[in-house]
Amino acid sequence: MPEQFQNQQLALATAQTPLALLSTLNERGRSAFAQASMPNRKTEAWKYTSLHTLLTGDFASQAKSADFDMNAIRTLVTIPNIDADRLVLVNGQLRIELSDEAALNRIVRFADANADQKDQIAQYLGQTLNDKSGHVFNQLNNAAISDGYFVLVNRNVQADTLLQISHITTQQQSAFTLNERLLVVLEQGASANIIEHFGSTNETQNSFTNTVTEILVGDNARLTHYRLQLMQEDALHIGSTHIDLQRDANYNGFYLGLGTRLTRNDVVVNHNIGGSHCEMAGIYVPQNQQLIDFHTCIEHKAAHCTSNEVFRGIMNHKSKAVFNGRIHIHPDAQKTLAELSNKNLLLTNTAEIYTKPELEIYADDVKCAHGATVAQLDEKASFYLQSRGISAKDAEIMLSFGFINELLSATTHEGVGEWLYPILSERFGRSPELANALAGEHA
Repeated sequence: MPEQFQNQQLALATAQTPLALLSTLNERGRSAFAQASMPNRKTEAWKYTSLHTLLTGDFASQAKSADFDMNAIRTLVTIPNIDADRLVLVNGQLRIELSDEAALNRIVRFADANADQKDQIAQYLGQTLNDKSGHVFNQLNNAAISDGYFVLVNRNVQADTLLQISHITTQQQSAFTLNERLLVVLEQGASANIIEHFGSTNETQNSFTNTVTEILVGDNARLTHYRLQLMQEDALHIGSTHIDLQRDANYNGFYLGLGTRLTRNDVVVNHNIGGSHCEMAGIYVPQNQQLIDFHTCIEHKAAHCTSNEVFRGIMNHKSKAVFNGRIHIHPDAQKTLAELSNKNLLLTNTAEIYTKPELEIYADDVKCAHGATVAQLDEKASFYLQSRGISAKDAEIMLSFGFINELLSATTHEGVGEWLYPILSERFGRSPELANALAGEHA
């Protein structure tokens, strides 16, 4: 099975028209992917996440342009009460009619880059990835991408308006593979706010998406970054986000995963030079028989850096979640302050969570803490709400929202949290009215 999948993906990668800008990266990726061993349940980083669904699927086609309901896509990508410059990709294809002119001016498609932009892309692309890490899906992305998108925020520019990049998949006749790449560079003193939105139409999906996002935050630069995975539950999604922080840089990341048949998110943050700060929050809410896996790693390589990571999970029905959070303090990372917290709520006896927070410390003058909890709904609190005339189901929803509200209410842009409340409420099978009431409390 693994060999068949690798051969299938290599055939897709070599069949497409190469972009000269990416030729070296493609060649290196194909060589590495061809020699790689696909992870299995004996691979520590994949111990609780089976790739069986992916490896036995037939994802032998490239994503194609397809007819779709324009209004349905527009509804999917519209975030009410948010001022954002929006770029929309449908099955990997740029849809100008759904995108804002301002976004088209802020984002450069690799294929449309001018000479200076090509030099910048060549300089930065792949810089955050560690080829020695052996992450096979990064290698596949390197091998297979035929295009990508580049966001550059120049020195001291304050790009306050949200930049929203929506990746939408639709149903196609044949199962397909889609590799996507985003490169974000903030130069010294710059600031920006970016939403990566992964969604799909409300129909059975037969897609495998493999995405890599590279982010470089320069000296004294600040980035607020949302990564929202809201895809239909039959999809398969593997995503990798790599962030490099320079001196006194600030990264504020918010991650949401609804879960699919298979969702794997890897997040790696590198504190390369002293004084940088990382604030990272995440929520995952799989249901039915979905599987979602978050692997995060914060590499403290320099002194006087700080990080705070908080993830919350709610598992329903027969779903399964995996959280592995690692903080690595290198010998030169003295005066580090780092905290990691993971809390989980099981709504049924058949839901599963595998959590493993890790601290690896090689410096002696640091302050670090980590912890994880797994619990079920508080029966006393549920009984109290029901005694006040609230149904058992609504009591469950209210308590569940209470569990994640701390993170939703802390989103930098209030409209993002307001948009997510009804989406999450529907996830729990309740009415928009309850969601609106909860959103009102959030506001």
